[in-house]
Amino acid sequence: MADFCQDQAAGLRRLFGHDQLRVIAFASGSAGAGKTSIVANVAVALARQGREVLVVDENQGPHDVGGFFGLHPQGDLLQVLNRQRSLGHVLFSPVSGVSVLPAGRAARQLGSLTAAQQHAMVEGVNSLEHPADVILVDTCNDHAHGFSPWGLAAGETVMVVSGNGASITDSYALIKKVSLAFSRRHFRILVNRVKSMAEGSVIHDNLHKVAAQRGIAQLEYGGAIPLDGALRQVGQLCQPIVASLPDSPAAIALRDFATELLAWPNAEYEQGGVEHFIQQLLHLSHRLSPSVLLA
Repeated sequence: MADFCQDQAAGLRRLFGHDQLRVIAFASGSAGAGKTSIVANVAVALARQGREVLVVDENQGPHDVGGFFGLHPQGDLLQVLNRQRSLGHVLFSPVSGVSVLPAGRAARQLGSLTAAQQHAMVEGVNSLEHPADVILVDTCNDHAHGFSPWGLAAGETVMVVSGNGASITDSYALIKKVSLAFSRRHFRILVNRVKSMAEGSVIHDNLHKVAAQRGIAQLEYGGAIPLDGALRQVGQLCQPIVASLPDSPAAIALRDFATELLAWPNAEYEQGGVEHFIQQLLHLSHRLSPSVLLA
């Protein structure tokens, strides 16, 4: 068991890498808020700043991160765990400095991995050559117990909210659910597609006021991304706006957000290293497993 733990720590250190590792989860209360587009653009913006970025993609189908870049993932982390494919054949790199790990199927089984599956993951990550500085988790709400284990273990959770009433209501409902079920008390609000930057502040302030009055969570303002016609143009070309139209208002806002997230206070696991983060992930995954919840 000790040898396995040492192998696991070494392998994960190779994958996740550096002392200043950042793990940031992106969530939204419902589809259509633009979460995946933001994740993809932030990843590219960070890579253009010299960071190695790993995107853990929990989505499947045409609206996943691969689909954003016009690519079709050739596998899933679950196949690696079952020794059907190597991790190198599952990971793909849409642009230099960004690696994407399709994990939609595996994410729903993290709480029930066998020892053999854990060993397969360790062997896979040991084979990687380029550790990540930043991990961005594009979460999916389709989890049996309400939220992503990767998202719960992440140091920060960014709730992507669009300016319409349904998105705001659904986002607050998800914040409330995660806060009450898993004691997650801090979220950053990123408001997408605003007509003015002042609109973003107003939406955050209203959410913050309600959450504070009801003792749900602390909601910190993460900024706003303006409604920009250029986004639709580059979306049709499967290109990130931060690279193809870097002077557009949306690209500037996304680039600024990417820079600012690197200055957010370190989470506890970042101070404790990669091993602490992985312990968090495995602990929370086990907590979400049906056998534990039904015990």
